[in-house]
Amino acid sequence: MSIDAETLFPTGLSDEAATALCDCLNALAFAADSHYLHQILRYRSQQQAPLAPNRPWLATLPKP
Repeated sequence: MSIDAETLFPTGLSDEAATALCDCLNALAFAADSHYLHQILRYRSQQQAPLAPNRPWLATLPKP
């Protein structure tokens, strides 16, 4: 997912407004991570490539 920050965020914010915006976005991200943590961890573990049994330092490619 690619986000173009130049068109998404307003320009010319005061330092206080920029700080408040970032604090709000960080709190939202933290709340979402906390709420969906189990699902996030399950998904990421499913996306990892399995290890080769005889050479565990080499990951095999996941099957489509």
